[in-house]
Amino acid sequence: MSASGGGKAILAAFLANMGIALAKFIAWFLSGSASMLAEAIHSVADSGNQLLLMLGGRKAKKEADREHPFGYGRERYVYAFVVSIILFSVGGLFAIYEGVEKLIHPHELDQRWWWLPIVVLVVAIVLESISLRTAVGESNHVRTKGQSWVSFVRHAKAPELPVVLLEDVGALIGLVFALLGVGLTVITGDPLYDALGTLMIGTLLIVIAIVLGIETKSLLVGEGATDADYRRIVDAIGDGPEVEKLIHIKTLYLGPDELLVAAKLGFAADAPLAQIAGDINRVEERVRAAVPAARVIYLEPDIYRPGDDVAPPTSQFVIKSTD
Repeated sequence: MSASGGGKAILAAFLANMGIALAKFIAWFLSGSASMLAEAIHSVADSGNQLLLMLGGRKAKKEADREHPFGYGRERYVYAFVVSIILFSVGGLFAIYEGVEKLIHPHELDQRWWWLPIVVLVVAIVLESISLRTAVGESNHVRTKGQSWVSFVRHAKAPELPVVLLEDVGALIGLVFALLGVGLTVITGDPLYDALGTLMIGTLLIVIAIVLGIETKSLLVGEGATDADYRRIVDAIGDGPEVEKLIHIKTLYLGPDELLVAAKLGFAADAPLAQIAGDINRVEERVRAAVPAARVIYLEPDIYRPGDDVAPPTSQFVIKSTD
């Protein structure tokens, strides 16, 4: 996986979530806290998420073949979409089910082990904070200077980092919900707060699933170059004397690190074929230098006729009445 895929952040999140999940299951088994069970399922879902993201990164490295001539880069989008929709939704729905069950059939905390969920949650908050710090550090390597975090999540072409960031932020918020639920239950002796904490965790997971689903769907459908890269490509095409006119251009991300550029370029009508071929090669070199992700470039030469792009008068398309 490339650096933009955040392999270090994914591994850190996976190791943290596996250890946290085990501790939460033990705390739930001994104390009977519904919030702890919801948080344990949350951590298991997160661990599964990281495994799928790593699997998607491995599959995306497959070489292009006849069936997939543009390669398998979009495998990373597919697995990120599976993560966002299936695992988060399943974890969220299970937590909501558990919360409703505990509202209908309240279950008090075990008097001997009431303190264990609180200890586990505090330790989990520390570990998740470390995981989030790693994800933020990895994201800062690819985040544009001055770009907001909301904009980064919405426009990042590598899906892994936004997924891990939202996972870690959601995990920290979920842990706070669980700590509030368990803490208020310990203080008041009312298991209602534990059940409400579970419901809040489930709702949080479903909200994260919706946000990630929307963003990864856009990547699956196909996104073009960012505004900054688009301007760099256009400037690179026009920087030399070869092209008289950029007639039109389209871009598409084949994967997080591979951008397709297709453009029709206007050349001089009397330019020989050999010269045009050399001119196209030079234009491609400039585009790749300006935007290294532009690995697949198709440039179609055409003859630019000044005035072709001017809209004709409306009268040419209107049949005048004979009345």
